[in-house]
Amino acid sequence: MEHNGQEIGKRILENIEKVIVGKEQTVRLLLTALLADGHVLLEDMPGTGKTKLAKTLAKTIDGEFSRIQFTPDLLPSDITGLNIFDSQKNQFVLRKGPVFTNILLADEINRATPRTQAGLLECMEERQVTIDGESYTPGRPFFVIATQNPVETAGTFPLPEAQMDRFMMKLSMGLPREAEEVAILERYMTREPLDELESVLTLEQLLQAREETVRVFVHKCVLEYMVAIVNGTRQGDNIVMGVSPRGSLALLRCAKAYAYLAGRDYVTPDDVKALAVYVLAHRIVLGYGSGTSDSAKDLVQKLLDTTPVPTEDFTK
Repeated sequence: MEHNGQEIGKRILENIEKVIVGKEQTVRLLLTALLADGHVLLEDMPGTGKTKLAKTLAKTIDGEFSRIQFTPDLLPSDITGLNIFDSQKNQFVLRKGPVFTNILLADEINRATPRTQAGLLECMEERQVTIDGESYTPGRPFFVIATQNPVETAGTFPLPEAQMDRFMMKLSMGLPREAEEVAILERYMTREPLDELESVLTLEQLLQAREETVRVFVHKCVLEYMVAIVNGTRQGDNIVMGVSPRGSLALLRCAKAYAYLAGRDYVTPDDVKALAVYVLAHRIVLGYGSGTSDSAKDLVQKLLDTTPVPTEDFTK
């Protein structure tokens, strides 16, 4: 397992780096969520490469890619699909929506109405789509990368806490450094790297890697360390809502995937530290006037700084 996980991670990262410049940590976290069978919310300014990253990931794992541009007039059936009457066959025929894919980019998800946002919720959580009472499977694997603009809020519908909780991680690509931006301009001066990209992994190999991820060992003292951090998010005068057990499970699954990608068959407290802010902060609701998501990130970071770290042998 050790060699396999590290080899798979290296292959995918190197392939994505042919298109995306200088975002290794973001890509590694994205890959962690994919292996942990979760979904990711990318909060970023327009033009930072979110769509290109999603397309590159889909091509790398030889998966299908769909993109939905969320708008206020988007209907749930625009996401899931609907049954349409075929006069030649004299019967209703299912026209599948964009959720029937492997990598789904939900662009500017907070621009759609809550009803439409909820249409995506069932697909994300239950891995199934219900159309006219019939249930269908969207795709395997099924990985949602949703985006939202942190600045422009006019005409948006903020994601409710229940939906934020469905995202395994909340990430941000951020703007490139000057040297990285020069490299981007040079790379894209005469060609489009995405057009030349080959896949380095099949969907079957990815699903196999997921099964191997599940078998990564987690010592009880590391589990207790995770729970201590999560429990800290539930205590405090300005905390309206802390992290739920779903968040604890998300942290566990991510830690296993992160260790697997590092070539280990056991989780260390450092894996938990590397992931906690991305997995937990967006699930915390602070009281009015307590600040923004940055405050929630600060809260998680403070818990990481103050929670005693176990020092036992984590290997078995």
